[in-house]
Order: sequence, then C-alpha cells, then structure tokens
Amino acid sequence: MRTLICGSLAFDTIMVFEGRFKDQILPNQVHILNVSFLVPALRRDFGGTAGNISYNLRLLGGEPVVMASVGNDAKDYLAHLEGLGIGTQHIVRMDDAFTAQCFITTDLDDNQITAFHPGAMGGSSLNHVADAGADVGLAIIAPDSRDAMVQHARELADAKIPFIFDPGQGLPMFSGDELMDFIDLADYVTVNEYEARMLADRTQRTFDELAQSVSALIVTQGGLGSTIYTRDGKHIIPSVKPARIADPTGCGDAYRGGLLYGLAHGMSWETTGRLASLMGALKIAHQGPQNHKPSRDDIATEFTAAFGYNPW
Repeated sequence: MRTLICGSLAFDTIMVFEGRFKDQILPNQVHILNVSFLVPALRRDFGGTAGNISYNLRLLGGEPVVMASVGNDAKDYLAHLEGLGIGTQHIVRMDDAFTAQCFITTDLDDNQITAFHPGAMGGSSLNHVADAGADVGLAIIAPDSRDAMVQHARELADAKIPFIFDPGQGLPMFSGDELMDFIDLADYVTVNEYEARMLADRTQRTFDELAQSVSALIVTQGGLGSTIYTRDGKHIIPSVKPARIADPTGCGDAYRGGLLYGLAHGMSWETTGRLASLMGALKIAHQGPQNHKPSRDDIATEFTAAFGYNPW
C-alpha cells in the first residue's frame, strides 16, 4: 500500500553555542535585547515533516509518496530522496523561493532558539491528492502551509482515503472550530502531550470526547511512552530505552513513520504503538532527523529485544 505524506520539506541548520543563554541575557534588559553567540559547531540536515516521516516509513519497508514543495536550492534534497527510493514527482518546485529552512541554536543546557523561514511551503497547495494516483490507501497531513493542510484534508476526505491529522507546530494557526473540521474529516489524530492539551482547550473537548470523533487519538509523551485513545478504551504504549540520547529533533516524525507502517499493514494498536515508539528511540540516538540507518532486520531485532516478539 502506498502512503501519501503531506507536509514540509526543509533544511535544518543546527548550531551549538558552547555556553548558556542565561549567562548572556540580562533579564531586566530584554526590552533592548541585542546578543550574539559564537557557534563553533554547525551542521545542515535534511528535515521537514514530510521528509522525516517518509524517511522512517521507508526504513521499515513502506512506500511513502511525498507531497510537498521546495525552492530553487533543493537539488541535493531531491537527490537524497530519490536515492532512498522515494519518488519526487509530487514535489512542487518554486524557482523564486528558497526551500523552507529552520535555524536552531542550542546551548549547553539544551535550550534552543529557533527561527523558521517557510519559503517555498506556500506552493504546497498547488499539489492535489488526486494526482497521487488511485493506489494510495493511507495518508497523513503533517504541518505545512495553512492553505495546503485545509485543502489536502478535504481532498482526502472526498477521495475516501483514511488519514492521520497531525497538526504539530501548525496547531496555533487554527481556531477551535477549524480544528474540529479537521478532526471530523480525519480517521486518526496524533499530537504530543502539550499539543493534546492545547487541542482540548481550543476545541473545548476532553481527550475521551476527541477520541470518540475518530478511530484513534494518539498522544505521545516523550520518554514516558504514548497513549492511544480509541472508542473501545485506551492503550498504554511503553517507551523504548535508547542506546543513547543524542538529539530529539525528528523523534516525533520517526514515531509517525512507525504509526503509518502499522496502520498500513493492519497491525494491532499495541504492536503499532510499540513499533512507533521504537522508531523514536532509534532516531534519538543519532544527530539529525535522517541520519539513523537501521536495516529492516535491525529494527525487527531491536523490537524483539524490547518486547519479546517479532512485529512481522
């Protein structure tokens, strides 16, 4: 089954300040803030929600179809996706814009200052679900431009393609009524714990009430695992202890890659959640959102070690 991944493609520029922000910022002078940080360590990674989710789904042997937009600087990213066997035919190229870019400066306490340039993301709405082909059986709407998220949700519902609504950092763009429109169209909703509370607050619904509107509400809780709320009850999914904690960037997207694989292959909620949890743990042990490279056999071995059975 091919899975449509609607979201962003972006470059993540990660800089490390070998000090602490709190030592450089005077609390009583923030109204005239003017600071500069020396960042000896810098790297540039492939990122964005659609890219990260597709990468992890492909590691599992899934068939992701990326629907996104990029700018005139995306040659290397497109070659990267094609090298992974991920098609780029539904990625719009915007010649007059840069690809979306995230600039993250991290200090020694793991505090972060982030700047995001959306760039070519505005072109995502030029894509249409119908163009992806009739053999798409599942989809996800991850953070993207506002117009694209609304459009693709409606098109997926019209095409009767089940999909996950993953508002992520795009959640503040929508009112409570607009979020309920997404939920009414979607089959599944996935958010982290903070986003879940914001979603409940904006829609004036409890977690259980939100879960009654979809087949499942999936709430991730970092190192505490995740909870999957369904109409029949809830499933508590344990976390997987990572080999090390190197970088949390992209862990949520890795989880979603496992989630999509489990749904596409008819796995139980327990196995689907555990596979998703494992993918997050494998990612956090590596710097960058797309630099972990376990084989499918490696994933099966890690899963068996963590949970006592082979997921496939």
